[in-house]
Amino acid sequence: MAERYFTEEEHGRFVAQSSKLFRLLYSSLLPGDYRKVKRILIDGVERGCFNRDSNGINGLIRNIDTAVIMAEMIGLRRIPVIALLLYRPVHKGIITLENVESMFGSEVLSLLKGLMTTTLIYSKKQSVDTAHFDKLMLALAEDIRVVLIMIADRLCMLRMAKFFIGEDERMRIAVEAAYLHIPLAHKMGLYPIKSEMEDLYLKYTNREMFDFIVNKLHATKAARDRYIAQFIAPINERLKAAGFNYSIKGRTKSIYSIWNKLNKQQIEFEGIYDLFAIRIILDTPLEKEKSECWQVYSIITDMYQPNPKRLKDWLSIPKSNGYESLHTTVLGPESRWVEVQIRTKRMDEIAEKGLAAHWRYKGVKGDNSITNALNNVREALETGGGSAMDLLNDFKMDLYEDEIFVFTPSGDLYRLPKGSTVLDFAFAIHSNLGVKCISAKLDGKNVPIKHVLKSGDQVEIITSPNQVPSRDWLAFVKTQKARVKIKQSLKEAAAKEAEYAKELLQRRFKNRKIEVDESILMRLIKKKGYKTVTDFYADMANERLDVNHVIDLYLEMEKKENASLDSSDIRSAGEYITDLNVEDITSSKDVLLIDRDLKGIEYKLAKCCNPIFGDEVFGYVSTQGIKIHRVDCPNAPEIYSRFGYRIVKAKWSGKSESGYEITLRLIGNDDIGIVSNVTSVISKENNVRLRSISVDSKDGLFQGNVTVVVTNTSVLEQLIKKIAAVKGIKQVSRLNH
Repeated sequence: MAERYFTEEEHGRFVAQSSKLFRLLYSSLLPGDYRKVKRILIDGVERGCFNRDSNGINGLIRNIDTAVIMAEMIGLRRIPVIALLLYRPVHKGIITLENVESMFGSEVLSLLKGLMTTTLIYSKKQSVDTAHFDKLMLALAEDIRVVLIMIADRLCMLRMAKFFIGEDERMRIAVEAAYLHIPLAHKMGLYPIKSEMEDLYLKYTNREMFDFIVNKLHATKAARDRYIAQFIAPINERLKAAGFNYSIKGRTKSIYSIWNKLNKQQIEFEGIYDLFAIRIILDTPLEKEKSECWQVYSIITDMYQPNPKRLKDWLSIPKSNGYESLHTTVLGPESRWVEVQIRTKRMDEIAEKGLAAHWRYKGVKGDNSITNALNNVREALETGGGSAMDLLNDFKMDLYEDEIFVFTPSGDLYRLPKGSTVLDFAFAIHSNLGVKCISAKLDGKNVPIKHVLKSGDQVEIITSPNQVPSRDWLAFVKTQKARVKIKQSLKEAAAKEAEYAKELLQRRFKNRKIEVDESILMRLIKKKGYKTVTDFYADMANERLDVNHVIDLYLEMEKKENASLDSSDIRSAGEYITDLNVEDITSSKDVLLIDRDLKGIEYKLAKCCNPIFGDEVFGYVSTQGIKIHRVDCPNAPEIYSRFGYRIVKAKWSGKSESGYEITLRLIGNDDIGIVSNVTSVISKENNVRLRSISVDSKDGLFQGNVTVVVTNTSVLEQLIKKIAAVKGIKQVSRLNH
């Protein structure tokens, strides 16, 4: 297998990483696990399951490296690692889900299914598709290990991105990590992974600055090491004399955090006063953790002057992702500031490995804030409160904010992002409380709903049954839950108002014995400048639009249209006779760049979706060669899910010189004049030729297919807009074939 599949370097790496993974998992594996997984992987390699991707990355090396990250940096063990390693064999049909369950158990099966629902998030599209993001967030709410696996895979790909041939793909992965995976790693408490991802993001997006900081750190390393040793020496003496069991680590700030400080504060490298930190890790029983951490703090601050503004106590109230530690910044030798972090071995493991480590200490300092956050995600998706991308923006906002801690009158504690208001707090307690909130009592004083809260505030929410949410609320709330619930309430209120106004208008029409033609009413709404029917009815409900005035305008428009129809001899569109001078389509001279921007590769345009120059496309390697499909082809989902390994990147290049045959489906009022107007519009368009037209009429409407030759999507889009604007045309759509 090695000779045929691996390069010499890859084979050495595979052996080393596999051995490392086995050592990490040894205590958690069941008898037979290793043998069964090994057999499936060998079978998968022999059947092309782990082929190289478009960037030349070996699929099996990627999976093994990801598994090592999962086990070493996150602390995931048997079930998640087996689920990851079996994903490709299941996806390619090497092994069935039923066999997975019988060989490895129902929990591996469940996690594997969760992995499969998130796979599309890694599609080669330029942006995260809303439906795919929905699936990702729901998977997060179902089993957080799915997202931990995803984060490990992204770190693996960022590490491997230096080997990518194309700069575009490297940049895409780096930007996607900054947009989604780094915030998620932060939320999960995976600080080493977050830090490494940030450094790699900077390396790929701003190499000049990255190299500058690396060189500066390298040049100052010896002096920095000497200073850390000088700072630590007296601390060691005092801690040993006090009888503590401990270890001390010195670390330099990450490259990204240094860049962030340089960028935000507009200072020189030498001006960063807290370039490094000291971490003291105590090995102490659970019941002595807090007291011993504070004792060490007392020893440190006796020796070195602390900065009172830089004390951060996450011992008393841990962060929502489980992080516990005591941070202080002290003035060391040579008047240089040094950050000191004090924590226990248990706390350090949680800090390094996040939620996965937190699970091992269930019942210890535990709270349900993570569970609540995930329940909020699930509830928001299930109730349809705002789009998934809105949810992403709100989710990102919550991740990076510092936290405050606010109490109810009965003493219940709630975590909120810094800057949260009374209204955020009301929604955090209960959605109905938020919707009806009018103010709050704080220290016996009445404060408005937009009042910004501080840590330690004890707040009593005041409600009114007459209160209704306002769009203005969105301007000052901070939390995702509040934003989603407000949007949901506004949407429901708008729908009720629109329904009331619609019933009112229909009632007035009926009172005046007017039979309404919906098409005339729709044209009136459009003429008045409304983008949606809901907006039209909302203005009527809010009395910005008078009902009687609308009816008068309707009658005036109806009278004009009827007069126009009476003045012409209406004939059925079905009587239209095609008389076209058909031209041949020019042969294709356009260039498609396929896979790694290769030109001159033979391809065929798929008939199922009929792509043209300008469409977003992808290539599918079939038995008849490469076929080019539109990304929104009806068959695309099945191709991606069943034959993802056969997909290659494709994009149009240069300018379009060819003609592409496209069929448009038209629906309109049954009038031969309308069809004549359509052909007239087409004839006046440059870069458009009419090839054929067929029309059928029934029940006062005509349906027809118009085949035209266009040069690209821009020309086609303009043509569709102009045809849709022809009076009497109700619908224009592009047929796939």
